[in-house]
Amino acid sequence: MKQTRPWPAFSVTRKAETALHSGHPWVYDTEITAAPDTLPAPGAIVDVFGPKGSWLGAGFFSPSSKIRVRIVSRNANDRMDENFWKRRLEYAWAYRKAVLAPEELDCCRIVFGEADSLPGLTVDRFHDLLSVQILSVGMEAIKDTLLPALAELLRADGQTIRGIYERNDVALREREGLAQYKGWYPLGTDPGSPCTEICENGVYYAVDVENGQKTGFFLDQKYNRQAVARLARGKRVLDCFTHTGSFALNAARGGAAHVTAVDVSQTAVEMARANAVRNGLDNRMDFLCENVFDLLPRLEKEGCPYDFIILDPPAFTKSRKTTQNALRGYKEINYRAMKMLPRGGYLATASCSHFATEELFRKMLASAAADAGRSLRQIEARQQSPDHPILWNVPETDYLKFFLFQVV
Repeated sequence: MKQTRPWPAFSVTRKAETALHSGHPWVYDTEITAAPDTLPAPGAIVDVFGPKGSWLGAGFFSPSSKIRVRIVSRNANDRMDENFWKRRLEYAWAYRKAVLAPEELDCCRIVFGEADSLPGLTVDRFHDLLSVQILSVGMEAIKDTLLPALAELLRADGQTIRGIYERNDVALREREGLAQYKGWYPLGTDPGSPCTEICENGVYYAVDVENGQKTGFFLDQKYNRQAVARLARGKRVLDCFTHTGSFALNAARGGAAHVTAVDVSQTAVEMARANAVRNGLDNRMDFLCENVFDLLPRLEKEGCPYDFIILDPPAFTKSRKTTQNALRGYKEINYRAMKMLPRGGYLATASCSHFATEELFRKMLASAAADAGRSLRQIEARQQSPDHPILWNVPETDYLKFFLFQVV
């Protein structure tokens, strides 16, 4: 193992070397073959070398995680100083400005972890607030460099940012040896309320970055909601797992004859109802607080009054071990929806679980259709919006599947 650079050095297996050469940024604990006698501090920059001493990259060291090193640089000349991290943020913002319309930059994902070479960091912009989630000890170690620099970058570009809220209240942090917490990041001024309003696809939403799910609002379905709106005109729509009503509101704005929005959370239902009122769409919508797994069989027995059903459930699995159980859940709701829709009806269905791969999801849909005695005419197959970019050499960045069908 060659030691010619200023950081602690680790050697890895041939398997890890192959993965790193392919572009994947993670080194697992079981792939370390040699380490310094005194381990570096959590979040420190370390060098990674192959079995024959070739330098493979530099990254964050995490002694508590199975992902022992997260590669952040493959350029031996990078110094990983403040300017290096500022450039990373500049690249991320420049990419969003390239792939989104100017008005869409007001609510978008600015940083998407590994896809922006900032592993473990998520930054969502909701109008004048940034909602941040840090899931790696390396990002936690440099957040006092990153977060003020990001606010400065956006403000210098004419964007109004009144506060940064940290949504670090997730159990995944414990795998990195990090505590859970949430609260304002100090920028020197009073940020005021954690609530703001965004406009996506012409629909207005109240967003609470302190108490909303994940970072406050799900931005990855932006264009899929547009696709639903185009198809919804004149139809009676059932939006299952509506959360704050995003698909339902897009359907109503798209000209649906009527929309029923359903969620098991009464809080979510009330937020969806308030959003409908804000957009002047409540006269063509109603809202149910009910478990979708109970609702669909009941509607099947009573007679389905809908000709367009939307299924956008939360992730049914967050690990490979529970994937088969999740697929059974996906199949149940899709089977019920296909069976109860009239011939010629429409179905929008999604999965946001990385472990329920597109191949597995397609097989599940085909099986559900066969059991329901239906054929599926595919209208569109879609993915997450481009502010959540997919790196082909990092499969973990590819997670959202979205299909539009006519049931025939």
